[in-house]
Amino acid sequence: MSTPAEADSRRVDQEDEVTKPFLEHLEDLRQMLIRCALALAVGTAITLPFVPLIFAFLKAPLDRVVKHPDLFLQSIEVTGAFSVTMRVGLWSGLLLSAPFLLFFIGQFIFPGLTNKEKAVIRQTGGFSIVLFIVGVWLGYTFTLPVGLRMMFGMHDWLGIQPVPQVTSYVAFVVHLLLAFGIAFQMPVILVVLGRLGLISSQQLRQRRRLVIVILLIVAMVLTPPDPITQVIMAGPLVVLYEFCIWVVQISERRQKHNLRH
Repeated sequence: MSTPAEADSRRVDQEDEVTKPFLEHLEDLRQMLIRCALALAVGTAITLPFVPLIFAFLKAPLDRVVKHPDLFLQSIEVTGAFSVTMRVGLWSGLLLSAPFLLFFIGQFIFPGLTNKEKAVIRQTGGFSIVLFIVGVWLGYTFTLPVGLRMMFGMHDWLGIQPVPQVTSYVAFVVHLLLAFGIAFQMPVILVVLGRLGLISSQQLRQRRRLVIVILLIVAMVLTPPDPITQVIMAGPLVVLYEFCIWVVQISERRQKHNLRH
């Protein structure tokens, strides 16, 4: 029969066994956040000298909209140039450090995943990057000029002389491009859920009409209030949704074939 002191000691040991993994998990999270912050800082430091070139790239769509784009944007604040530099440098640094950020996050998350989940994420990682690039390219090439032309056209319609601030323009462009890149991650999420068996191709077909309505609403929220830009975003997403149904169906057939054999 154990003494009260031994019982208390055993209870403390049991509590340590429960809390120690959680504390180690918090330490891993802290290390991951520190590495991500350092990677972002290094990426931003590398891109800062190239901000003029990046800003020229973001300003290029104005050539299709106004006659003198270099004279069109104005900075009415003393800190305007500094704000633009830091904003462009930060977002560019985020894109540059994205592979390292994903690697550090993966190191933290992967130990808690099953082998099947790890395999699915590895197989769809490249697909996700390609879709993000396609989304940003589509927004930059087609949607951004149309959106700018429509915004300035509304000024003319109301008889208002547009004098856009450079900070407002950069914010508009960056948010639009990010919205397109993030929206094009929807097929990746559907494919991952389908490969994991959480959704089926039949469920995706049954909810096709509802998804199309949701995509139109998302496009309306993320793009300028113009039907053309909304269709430019929603159209490819609807096509990618149909592609997801086909990919999930192929995965289901392979799983059934493996079970039979």
